[in-house]
Amino acid sequence: MIRDARQHRGWTQLQLADALATSQSAVNRIERGNQNISLEMIARIGEALDSEIVSLGYAGPMHLRVVGGRRLSGSIDVKTSKNACVALLCASLLNSGRTILRKVARIEEVYRILEVLASIGVRARWINEGNDLEIIPPARLELEAMDTDAARRTRSVIMFLGPLMHRTDQFNIPYAGGCDLGTRTVQPHMSALRHFGLDITATGGFYHARVDPTVSPSRAIVLTERGDTVTENALLAAARHDGVTVIRNASSNYMVQDLCFFLEQLGVKVEGIGTTTLTVHGVPDIECDVDYSPSEDPVEAMSLLAAAVVTSSELTICRVPVEFLEIELAVLEEMGLDHDRGGEYAAANGRTRLVDLTVRPSKLVSPIDKIHPMPFPGLNIDNVPFFAAIAAAAQGSTLIHDWVYDNRAIYLTELTRLGASVKLLDPHRVLVEGPTRWRSAEMMCPPALRPAVVVLLAMMAAEGTSVLRNVYVINRGYEDLAERLNALGARIETFRDI
Repeated sequence: MIRDARQHRGWTQLQLADALATSQSAVNRIERGNQNISLEMIARIGEALDSEIVSLGYAGPMHLRVVGGRRLSGSIDVKTSKNACVALLCASLLNSGRTILRKVARIEEVYRILEVLASIGVRARWINEGNDLEIIPPARLELEAMDTDAARRTRSVIMFLGPLMHRTDQFNIPYAGGCDLGTRTVQPHMSALRHFGLDITATGGFYHARVDPTVSPSRAIVLTERGDTVTENALLAAARHDGVTVIRNASSNYMVQDLCFFLEQLGVKVEGIGTTTLTVHGVPDIECDVDYSPSEDPVEAMSLLAAAVVTSSELTICRVPVEFLEIELAVLEEMGLDHDRGGEYAAANGRTRLVDLTVRPSKLVSPIDKIHPMPFPGLNIDNVPFFAAIAAAAQGSTLIHDWVYDNRAIYLTELTRLGASVKLLDPHRVLVEGPTRWRSAEMMCPPALRPAVVVLLAMMAAEGTSVLRNVYVINRGYEDLAERLNALGARIETFRDI
């Protein structure tokens, strides 16, 4: 709790030590649970961090109380991409110099990666009033000290494989965690990285990695899955490989493009950005000061668009990365969405196209074809769940086919507790009948990020007071979502059990 409170404030261990008139090593021991501390010291820490470390009774998980049936209005900016930010944090391990990332999403997924980085010796601190991150790696990473608890709570730790193989011949990382989305094989990662001499043995909850530096890709690498993190891992491995690497069947999704733009800032030439064939001209040693701004998050933009639709609101969503929402908007136009788009302008990275999008109350009808994801430029995999709430607000039957994940479609049936008609056909397909007369309910948060937000949006549409319990999974992917929705007219209260 002390560590999380410190990091939420954007302080280093040294800054907290200075405030407490103690040493950084003492703070390190406290945060690792290796030092006895008095109630007086805990109170001083809480005062320094402006955080209630100790309270009367037990402070349990965070919950949301939602008073629904309220219209939203006004405008809201889309935050930077969660998936790009975590990829760039992993990519910072490639650089021996200083990395600054602008407007990094302050979410639990980022905090977990920062905890892992800090545990292996990387100095990361929030700067510019907590908006930006400065990252400085040590000469030698302390991989044996890795915070395995934090690492197990995020799937993104799998992207440590690509950069770490340039740092050492042997290392271990724990099995990846994150959302409960069913079995997701890491075999495509292993197949791609094997071309660079990485051999993995998975035992005892860890991936045991060995690197043969004499192995080099002898031909183009064909990814067995056009996955985002698989492509990113291959890019991270190729970035410091001394030679030219061709990666085929690569994802061209938004977070992959952001990673490519960042690698170019590091001096790595990447050809084919935005296509399924990437040609990487690796640089064996990277030591430079780099300043990069990740682009906005298209999935958050879709979340806000869905919030406007299900609450029958007029809302302007600013800084929407339209290139990665064009299919979704085309489908919604066919369903009858009333909206306007402003002119295009460039994101802070100078490359991503943004627009301001105004959505108005619309009488929607179900789409003729089923809703199903495809690799970019198809409908985004992470945007599929939002169509369940949108389809529930539309007239007619909508078939949603979430073929990528084993369990996620099942979580969409939670909408039935809020009045929707969502019939599970099999583990990957649901049939949604609309329109819905939403009703309030008290329920546990689904353990998958996007379905959890979909449930929250449905609660906002339902008359009465709903309660969504244990919302940690939402905080993994969204920064201050409740507060930002409240600024638009929602009424969402955060509380804990006492």
